[in-house]
Amino acid sequence: MPDEKKETKRPEEEKPAEETVEAEDSERVTLVDEDGQEHEFELIGGCVDRGCQYYALIPAGAADDEVIEEYYIFKQVKNEDGTEDLIEIEDDAEFDRIAAKFDEAFDTEIDYDA
Repeated sequence: MPDEKKETKRPEEEKPAEETVEAEDSERVTLVDEDGQEHEFELIGGCVDRGCQYYALIPAGAADDEVIEEYYIFKQVKNEDGTEDLIEIEDDAEFDRIAAKFDEAFDTEIDYDA
């Protein structure tokens, strides 16, 4: 596989800042934006950094493409009522740190059909 640069997109480029996560199964999630519109994603990775959980997601069906060129990164937060939300990472340094972790992990070939 030739050296290809993956584009890491901030969620705010397409989604409002706060999202609610509902797990359909272990690899797919439905994000509900502030307008109540649902967006289906596939989970391609996760990591914990400094006690926080982060997820890398691609739009549902994108894993069928030969090359994944972009993915979205969300941070998981727990609400006072015990529910969990995925939110955009607002701090640039935090975003860059987490994006670098995912970029490094994704430099190796990923089997999206697993």
